[in-house]
Amino acid sequence: MPKLPDLEGLAIFAKVVEVRSFARAADELGLSKATISKAVTRLEQRLGTRLFNRTSRRLALTEAGRAVSARAARILAEGEAVESEALAQSATPRGLVRLAVPMSFGLIRVAPLLPELAEAYPDVSVDLHLSDAPVDLIGDGFDMALRIASLPDSSLVARRLCGVSRLLVASPAYLDRRGRPTHPFQLADHACLGYAYLPTPDLWRFVNAAGEEAAVRPAGPLRANNADALMPSLLAGLGLAVQPDFVVADALAAGQLEAVMPEWRLPLGGLYLVLPPGGPRPARIEAVADFLARRLARGRAAATG
Repeated sequence: MPKLPDLEGLAIFAKVVEVRSFARAADELGLSKATISKAVTRLEQRLGTRLFNRTSRRLALTEAGRAVSARAARILAEGEAVESEALAQSATPRGLVRLAVPMSFGLIRVAPLLPELAEAYPDVSVDLHLSDAPVDLIGDGFDMALRIASLPDSSLVARRLCGVSRLLVASPAYLDRRGRPTHPFQLADHACLGYAYLPTPDLWRFVNAAGEEAAVRPAGPLRANNADALMPSLLAGLGLAVQPDFVVADALAAGQLEAVMPEWRLPLGGLYLVLPPGGPRPARIEAVADFLARRLARGRAAATG
């Protein structure tokens, strides 16, 4: 198997040629003179030829050394340029950020923030992926995600932004027709519209102020993988459903929907900003993460999973 080129040795050799001294090269590179000498000797052994003629007072390139020095200087210059560009990028937010967000939450809460984000960081671009389905943050190549959950994946770095809540709601017309339940067990007599990505979609769990718990298995004519998709059926009086308050807030305020069994709460979750493990992170990632954390934590967010 072929060995990789001795890039370190070539860069050190180029620096010695540039400053015409082993000692000055050591000072500029922050290395010992012995390390500089060993690197050049190692390179000479690898190339099978002497690169310098050395005396106690003079350092002169051999013919082979002159042939190697021009290319070695380009290698050193390219390496320094790569580091400079990387450092500049790490200091100034610049580049693409891939962000995964639940569909309804993204449309209602995140998309309206993007013009402000673009104004604050004009050199950052965002690839916004909207889906209620769980994503593989690392496997799918996302830089970060917003997730609504009771506990996020412990293998990821998660920042809790705020609590989230869900409400059991129905239209007044439906409740007038079918009655207003006062206990979760009464939901067995009702049409329940299901959201596929609830933490436990086939089991709705409730708790009241006294700490009493009740769990019911919802059944009804419709199940969807997005909260907004349930809204037309809810408003038409087809049944009742567990919905995030940011989706139903306007309908509740307008009297188009009613909160059902408000004394019984569904489990409280949290809105999390999730990133892959590791660090330090590029400036563009830190900038977008801090922006979202500040803006989304200002108000209480409520969302689906």
